[in-house]
Formats: sequence, structure tokens, C-alpha cells
Amino acid sequence: MTVQAPLPLLDRWLREAEQSGVPEPRSVAFVTVGDGGQPSARTVLLKRVEDEALVFTSALWTRKARELDGNDHVALLFWWPTVGRQVHVAGRALLAERELAVELFAERELSRQVQTLVSRQGEPLEDLEPLRARHAHLMDVLETPPECPPDWGAIRVIPDAVEFWTQATDHLHDRLLYERADTGWRLTRLSP
Repeated sequence: MTVQAPLPLLDRWLREAEQSGVPEPRSVAFVTVGDGGQPSARTVLLKRVEDEALVFTSALWTRKARELDGNDHVALLFWWPTVGRQVHVAGRALLAERELAVELFAERELSRQVQTLVSRQGEPLEDLEPLRARHAHLMDVLETPPECPPDWGAIRVIPDAVEFWTQATDHLHDRLLYERADTGWRLTRLSP
């Protein structure tokens, strides 16, 4: 039996987490796989929930982007302890169209846009002070927001499986697993 797709439920849970005052409700662990099958995790912010995908942004020179080039399988984990919920997503990531990257870059706070210009995230450096000085200088002199750099992109994660977990005081937590099937989605309740 096929059921409704899981992303509308995830979107509802996100809105409920926001309304409950959860700090950074769109913060999510984003796990990629590097050389030799080594997993790599970092925390990122979800930008959008689309009908069939979750959207993130990234500089395209980062370890995350390089690992996605070699292996598009990813895992995501949202955790909202104050409301007793988590969502685990497994799927594939792909680079979205340039127009979406430009649109999402323009939505970033100005200081975050400038940070993208002055810092090569993840690269070694001796001292933060030159970056801070350049950032402060650009914040003072820029008359218009910067354009989206060519090496900045939007990433869509297309889920293959989404598990919703709701905490229970008796530790018999409710687990709902949505798995992509040929004709839509299949839903299974899992034992805690």
C-alpha cells in the first residue's frame, strides 16, 4: 500500500519546532561518505523543503561538495530534544540549478554573504585576524550586496527513506519509516 510522501510531514514538524521555540530548528547533521567509505558529518542549515527534496547550500570547494562528487549517498539527522522528536533521512544529493543557488545566496544575511567571499571554508590558515579585518573592511565599504560566487551552489537531497521518531516517557518511542517504492512511498511502523 502506498501512502502520502513524507516531506510534508517533515515540513509540519519543522514549523512546529519553530513555533515551540526550538533553537535552530533547521539545523541538521549532514553526513557524506569520503574516500575509502569514511563517513564525514557536519551541521548545516536546511534552506527549503520542496515537494520531493530538501535544499541546502554550500561552497563547492568544501570537503562536503568534493565527497558528494564521488558518492551522492547522504544521511541527515534532525534532532529536536526539547519536543522529543527526530527525523533521519537517507537519500541522494545532487547539485541544483544555478538560478536556485543565486536566489538562496541573495537570501543570506549580508555578513554571511561577505563571509563567503573572505573565507575558504575548511582550508588551513595561520590566523583568523586577517579574515576578520577583511570581513570588517568589506562590510564598511560595500555599497551593494555581493553577487553569488560561481563556486557557490545549492544541493538537493532526494530522500529514499525518512524515519520519524517521537519520544515516549515509557521509552516505547514511536517510529514511522517511509521508504520509496516503485509506485510512491511505503510506510512501516518500527518497534522501538
